[in-house]
This record gives sequence, C-alpha cells and structure tokens, in this order.
Amino acid sequence: MSSELISIGCISWFFICWTGYTQFAKSRAKRTHCIASVLHRHRITWMQRLLYRDHLIADTALLASLERQVSFFASTTILILAALLTLLSTSDQLHLTINQLPTAYPSSLHEIQARLLLMIGIFIYAFFTFTWSMRQYAFCSVLMGAFPRAEKNQPITEQQQKHVVNVAKIVDHAGHSYNYGLRSYYFAMSTLAWFVHPLLFAFSCSAVVVILYKREFKSNTLKVMCMIDEVEQRPTEKT
Repeated sequence: MSSELISIGCISWFFICWTGYTQFAKSRAKRTHCIASVLHRHRITWMQRLLYRDHLIADTALLASLERQVSFFASTTILILAALLTLLSTSDQLHLTINQLPTAYPSSLHEIQARLLLMIGIFIYAFFTFTWSMRQYAFCSVLMGAFPRAEKNQPITEQQQKHVVNVAKIVDHAGHSYNYGLRSYYFAMSTLAWFVHPLLFAFSCSAVVVILYKREFKSNTLKVMCMIDEVEQRPTEKT
C-alpha cells in the first residue's frame, strides 16, 4: 500500500473518531447521565438561587474564574500555533530528524507538512471554540446583572423560571464550547503519534475516544455528581 493511501486512511480514521464520538456523546447524553447533562442541572439550580440573592459578588467571581480558565487555553493555543508555523517553515529539518529515528515510519517531506497542517487546523478550530466560550461567559455576566429578584419564601413565577432556564442554557453552551476546545487538544495529542507510525496514530485516536468516553460517562467524578444531584432533589424529611 502506498504512503499516500496510508495517509488518507489515517486522516479519515482521525475525523471518524472525532466527529463520530462528538455525535455519539450528544446522542447518548439525551438518554443517560454524563458530565455535561448533570452539570446542566446544577447550573439551573445555581441560577435559581440567584433569584433570592441580594449580592452576586461570589457568583460573578465564579463566572470570571471560569472565563479565565478558557482564556488560558485560548492564549496557549496562540503560542502553539506560532510554534507549529515555525516548524512548518523549517519542515525540511524536521523531515530529516524524524527519518533518522530508528522506529519512525519512512515519510516524505510533503507528508510531514500535511501532518503539521492538520495540527495547525486543529488548533485554529480550538482557538475559535475557546474564544466563543469566552464571549458566551461574558454574555452571562451581563444577564446576571439583569437577573430578576424573587421574594424569599415565595414561589418562582413562570417569567422568572424562564429567565433561569435561558441563562443556564447560555452557561451550558459556553461550557460545551470549552469542552470542544479541550477535545481538540486530546486529538491533537494523538496526531503526534503519526510522526512515528501511522498504525500508532490510528491506535492513539481510538485510545482518545476510549479515554473521553470513560471520563464523560463512566468516571467516579460523574458518580459523585449524580449522588449530589440526587441529594438536592430529595425532599427534606421532617424531624
């Protein structure tokens, strides 16, 4: 099999793993518990409690902390892109270095450049998702400032509940964008294996899917979050 066909197969498997897992996670999250679905319920609870708070200093600080985390990755992505573009400009030297490795699969200069371009494309996508997440968190700050107030010991009105759900959705969308950016980093790491051997690259893509699935659907963190959710929804027993 020619190296061109192997490269096409690797890229195809890479996108099948990435897009396939994304669609699978969205579909499965509607039927079972996962990190994203449980967090969404906690976000709704968070927004409901804002109705009864006179001061939102702690809440805005929490939102700013989430935004700083995304900002860190966005800034880091810019640095990684600069490094990859530098490597692309000196790809001939990288080609010689990789082919001198005893375990490396023989690759042409164009194949090395294609791998670098793939990584550049991944981190460009990551940058756009991180910056969109930052903007959505900024929108939430404005919406928190316009949050309605409810009297203590009074039921939440339909209009207030609608505001709660919609703001929680925007926080949820920001969290999803952040999650998509992190997935980009995971799959970019698997691309590094392609510089060694195509089969190792295919295995790395599959391993990333397994790791993501276990963390989002089978992790101990998810079990604890579900237990917290059950406690909060359980009616308080009279003593």
